[in-house]
Amino acid sequence: MNRHKAAHSVVHAVRTRRLTNGLVALAMTAGGLGVLATASAPSALTPPLTMTAEDLPTWQTNGIVYAMAEADGVVFVGGTFSTIRPPGAAAGTQEEPALNFAALDAATGEPIDCSLSFTIGSGTAQVRALAVSPDEETLYVGGSFGSAGGSGASSLAAIDIDSCTRDTSFAPAANGIVRAIAATEDRVYLGGDFTRINDTARSRFAAVTTGGDVVAGWSADADEIGKAVEVTPDGQHVLLGGDFFTVNDADSHALAVVSAADGDVVRAYPNGFIPTSSTVQDIATDATGFYTGNEGSGGGVFDGRIALDLATFEERWRDTCLGATQAVTVHETVLYSGHHAHNCSSMGEFPNQPRYHLFAQSVADPGLLGWFPDTNDGLGEQLGPRVMAVAEDLPGEERDFLWVGGGFTTVNGQPQWGLTRFATGPDTVDPSVPETHATSLTPGQIELTWRASLDLDDSWLTYHVYRDGGSEPIHTVGAESMPWRRPQLTFVDTGVPAGESHSYRVTATDAAGNVSSLSAPVTATSGTSTEPYVAAVLADDPMLYWRHDETSGNFASDASGNEASGVHRGGPSRGVTPGAVPGPQAAAVGHDGTDSYTYSDDPVSGVRQYTLETWFNTTTNSGGKLIGMGDTILEESYSHDNNLYMLNDGRLQFALYTGAYRTATSSASYNDGEWHHVAASVGPRGMELYVDGQRVASNSRATSGRNLNGYYWHTGGDNLDRFPNRPSSDYFEGRLDETAIYGSQLSAARIDAHVDAASAPTDTVTALTPDADTYVNGSATTASYGGDRQLAVRGTSPYESYLRFALPDAPAGTVLKNAALRVRVSGDSFAGSADDVAVRTVAGAWTEAGTTYATRPALGEQTLGTLDSPSEVNGVYTVALDQAALTAALGGELDVALVGEGTDSLWLASREATNAGHRPQLLLTFGAP
Repeated sequence: MNRHKAAHSVVHAVRTRRLTNGLVALAMTAGGLGVLATASAPSALTPPLTMTAEDLPTWQTNGIVYAMAEADGVVFVGGTFSTIRPPGAAAGTQEEPALNFAALDAATGEPIDCSLSFTIGSGTAQVRALAVSPDEETLYVGGSFGSAGGSGASSLAAIDIDSCTRDTSFAPAANGIVRAIAATEDRVYLGGDFTRINDTARSRFAAVTTGGDVVAGWSADADEIGKAVEVTPDGQHVLLGGDFFTVNDADSHALAVVSAADGDVVRAYPNGFIPTSSTVQDIATDATGFYTGNEGSGGGVFDGRIALDLATFEERWRDTCLGATQAVTVHETVLYSGHHAHNCSSMGEFPNQPRYHLFAQSVADPGLLGWFPDTNDGLGEQLGPRVMAVAEDLPGEERDFLWVGGGFTTVNGQPQWGLTRFATGPDTVDPSVPETHATSLTPGQIELTWRASLDLDDSWLTYHVYRDGGSEPIHTVGAESMPWRRPQLTFVDTGVPAGESHSYRVTATDAAGNVSSLSAPVTATSGTSTEPYVAAVLADDPMLYWRHDETSGNFASDASGNEASGVHRGGPSRGVTPGAVPGPQAAAVGHDGTDSYTYSDDPVSGVRQYTLETWFNTTTNSGGKLIGMGDTILEESYSHDNNLYMLNDGRLQFALYTGAYRTATSSASYNDGEWHHVAASVGPRGMELYVDGQRVASNSRATSGRNLNGYYWHTGGDNLDRFPNRPSSDYFEGRLDETAIYGSQLSAARIDAHVDAASAPTDTVTALTPDADTYVNGSATTASYGGDRQLAVRGTSPYESYLRFALPDAPAGTVLKNAALRVRVSGDSFAGSADDVAVRTVAGAWTEAGTTYATRPALGEQTLGTLDSPSEVNGVYTVALDQAALTAALGGELDVALVGEGTDSLWLASREATNAGHRPQLLLTFGAP
């Protein structure tokens, strides 16, 4: 493709094309009148974010992009690359020459008709700096090159943007790399490695005229490399950044403000404002502030960003994330940055973990906003993004664009080299699907919990809860989530009769109205009483209580009431049975002894006296951690403490560090394949270790642990380095169940009470579906409806329905404590009824296939219960049945009839319903006498 067009205005061509293509012809009248309208406005994001996290198709480079500038819809990029290729093209395919420079359409990401080469006789040519003149007619280029556009140059050049040709009237010579450029109407400010411009001594910073002459009266000499130059919006000052320690002999490390007129230091930042081991890599400005991107190496580094006020040059805020920042830019009120941040725990964000490469922050506050597209580290120094630029207010475009360049080779997990871009809309990606769990901890209630969803450009999401397949939500709530902190949310469905079951699903909706898929349905049955073990644990006010009875997913629901949920890593087995403690949903989690573990979603602080409790079952000979604290979540912790772990021989050890390691170790081994209860505590009685309710070890030399801030609880595994008697494996191979952590030292009596409660009788619910059901129709006396997917009930003209259940005997040691019939109204608009429906006994014989109105069975004398006005379409209704009558029928068959009392017809799902959850159920609750 020939991208050179003589006498052709590149920018004008882009402007004209975009203005035309950005309008949509809506109608054309017979008289030739064209009606035009612009595209729809960008979709909303969680304020104050402006950019979506969806990367747009963009041409790629085969090397690193170091520099970027935008002029009227064209983005110029420079670096160390030799070709460009289309988005999606693999490296080495569909490539076109581009020697260290390319020009692309800001709105489409495609190359425009502008091709210039920057080369050098020996070594590697680099384009390190690009800047556009205020009138957007000239592009200034700096770097390390000996030829620009086919003619000789000495690391500096100017390009006429309209013609895409070298302006040879600007030809200053630098004797070192030019790394930064800022242009005004009459001057071009430079930063880099150089010590001379033309024949004039200028150390690392200089000013030249637009004709290329050194400005004689301007001097801002620094002792080390200059990397960033920005002119303040009022044109009065120049902001300098780099590696330096002095500017014009003034003590000012990495950052300085100098006069735009003569280079005199206006504000110095003595060593300490930015640590000695850190530098300024980039500077961005807006109307009121300026912002630095910082890089450090070694100990005590500062890698984050600083916001400063332009009126006073004082610090507004700084963040202290670790992971060098290479690029900053501002769009509206948001500071966007490129870096490889890996630890922001010092500012209350995520702990040390795999790197993030793109962030957004308010210009007024350092807290991270919910914007998390990502790249990889990529090529060269493996720093990921190196430069950013904003293209805004483009003719014919309603969107602004954020361009990112660097050495990355993936964007959002997909191959993409060197360049990517984002826009202010539309936001079209759905939030992730919520992970849910339902249980009944309190009689008459069902507790639904779920892990907050993730959306990479919306931190605030709205959740809708649906019950029993209904189309209208029964609960709506909003919550914030981040990739590293997705809190548990809870909805309590109250007033649910004992024995009644319901299923629940949840969706997440972002600010633009994108809705996740429905979560997988979860079902729970309202209990008649709190399970004895649960009651014992909750009576001691746990900080965290993971029951581990979820059957799938990565969500560990917290039953403590503190929303202290956990996250499974490494794919542990879910829903493993039997669990340690009996109950209607009893199950455990199985860890592999290699890399699976569970971590708490929120860090904890100030926990010095506590009790750790769990049940375990294993035959391992490699040991492993059961519970402990660590400073990371996605990787092995570097710092860790308060560890309860198994030794290779099956003994248990509780250990903590208080300047010296303190331990309490059992003499017996417990890797016998049986369930065991363990509790480890530290408090006024010292360190104590209990197994199966008996104290097996103690240590009076420690009565509290260290005050650890920002640590996370881990179960199933984490680093045990440096801890006494470290086992062969830090990870536990076996099952864990009913894990709880308390903020105090439990007494021996309470620990024993927990163990006793685990064997106490607990209520169980048996759900039965009919063995047969049918209905009859008084208006069609010989018709049989035995295979129909619906049942019908009406007083006049009559419908009657019949159901048969095979009842079990009561389990040994239990009695029937509750019985209920659960039915679901069909989805037809006419299905609900305002009339009551009686549940009657049946005295006569009937069959599903052969019963008609003419052959219907006689009804018994007894009414077992009454459905009160089941009027809601798709509604689920439960009616309590006479307990004595059901007790007498145990071990045999129960036949019941549904009989209407009015003229309004009721249509119910039958046992043939396609959705098993819609079918009738008889719920029998058995428990201790």
